Amino acid sequence: MPTENLSDLLSRVTENSTGEIDSLVGEFARLRGKLQTDGERIQREIEEYKALSEQVMQFTRTISESVEKVRASVEAPRGTPGIKE
Repeated sequence: MPTENLSDLLSRVTENSTGEIDSLVGEFARLRGKLQTDGERIQREIEEYKALSEQVMQFTRTISESVEKVRASVEAPRGTPGIKE
């Protein structure tokens, strides 16, 4: 095989390999950006869920306290001053 042919072949293989590597690097950069964006979105959603969960817990406590007050007033002994029979 003449030297010129070998040089051309090596050049084409190098170009193809370099192109493949550049393509992979670009793809990895795109995937890294997507992972970063998704991670930030998930973090925001976790914070929103935490806030919503805390609100639900507070509402549940408020409702529970109100139910206990109603139950206590219904179960109050008759004849207690201030309560009509």
